[in-house]
Amino acid sequence: MKLNAQISSPTMPNNLPVVLLHGLFGKQDNLNQLKQYLLADYKVISVDLRNHGMSEWHQDMDYEVMSQDLLGLLTELNIENVHLLGHSMGGKVAMATALLAPEKISSLMVADIAPVNYLQDRHSAVFSALRQVASSPAITSRREADILMSKMLPEPAVRQFLLKSFDSTRSSRWQFNLDALQAHYSEIMGWNYTSQLKYTGPVLFIKGGASDYLQSEHHNAIKEHFPNAKAQIIPGAGHWLHAEKPAIFNGIIKRFLEQQL
Repeated sequence: MKLNAQISSPTMPNNLPVVLLHGLFGKQDNLNQLKQYLLADYKVISVDLRNHGMSEWHQDMDYEVMSQDLLGLLTELNIENVHLLGHSMGGKVAMATALLAPEKISSLMVADIAPVNYLQDRHSAVFSALRQVASSPAITSRREADILMSKMLPEPAVRQFLLKSFDSTRSSRWQFNLDALQAHYSEIMGWNYTSQLKYTGPVLFIKGGASDYLQSEHHNAIKEHFPNAKAQIIPGAGHWLHAEKPAIFNGIIKRFLEQQL
């Protein structure tokens, strides 16, 4: 599986590269503010995960195959070791990759997600709205799609995030593989790795203070896999903490990376 990746580098990169992984329904430029902030000191590799953005589509989708995709990209780029950051679904890909190939991950940063199986269906309204647009060939603009989706998704910020992947040139209208994401939703929300798998390198979990994705009851699951994990909370931030509080989020990431030098 070939992944689309954008590689940005300072003139004299002296540090290990930082790989950025987006969340569900996203694409590589979702973490663009962080990328721009890090570029003075780090080569940054922004990745479209499978079935998202400009990467290839495939009917299979779980964290095992997505981790293998990422390791394949690093091999293709001849990169031996990286700092790895992922948000939400991308955070689970990052965690799974660290457990699968710990020798390749110098440090791990996980934004607002835990290594647990989330049983609650959090995206039924989102899938309904996306399906409505996909089944409406008369929709040819983001504005029209926004109006249609507003009936099911009243939060403008959620619609604007999703509409970043609207593509009127595709018959599906979306840059992500809606069929595969919906078919494998339980696997995306799930977590099938046993506690015997561990990554003992430095790990930082960043929680949005107003988000319910990272909870105190997840502490044991985190420590089982990542015994050296630390955590920071961004007060007032929701699940999209990197977009809601970029200055605070970017500063936390930069300081953590500096501690690994």
